[in-house]
Amino acid sequence: MVRESEIRPGEITVDPPAATDAGLVFIGRIHTPWTSRMHTPRQGRHDGPVCRIEVFEPWVPALDGVSRHERLEVIYWLHLSRRDLVHQSPANDGTTRGTFSIRSPVRPNPLGTSIVKLLRIEGGSLFIQGIDCLDGTPLLDLKPDRTLFTPIAPPQEGDFQVAAAAHKPA
Repeated sequence: MVRESEIRPGEITVDPPAATDAGLVFIGRIHTPWTSRMHTPRQGRHDGPVCRIEVFEPWVPALDGVSRHERLEVIYWLHLSRRDLVHQSPANDGTTRGTFSIRSPVRPNPLGTSIVKLLRIEGGSLFIQGIDCLDGTPLLDLKPDRTLFTPIAPPQEGDFQVAAAAHKPA
């Protein structure tokens, strides 16, 4: 069983450098039924419990138009996660993998992302399904799910260069 801050056999920690301010602002808080990592699902499910994203003022007006999207990408700060593991043993079987090869919440910059199903919006609250974080997790950003999003702005030069580059022989 996973314990909150255990170091498993074979895992490697580092002394992280001092943090510098990236200018991040928490724009809200996520409310879920989970108060311990021990009980939080490993991946959110669209048939999971209804959770609530609370958007703080002055960001509530930024929700205008969000209801047009059935799924959102939620980006959040895993505020209780360790930040010092570079090798982890997710199966606790004695083997390890690099942190960047797994979706563990333990990361140098503990960003979490979930694609959630939007159920409804009431004022500054979004009711969603499919998230996998602890109650009280700070919210960083909301975006339409990129797999369902069609750009609104007209095409620009780079849009065509990417397509051309993909067809050039190496």
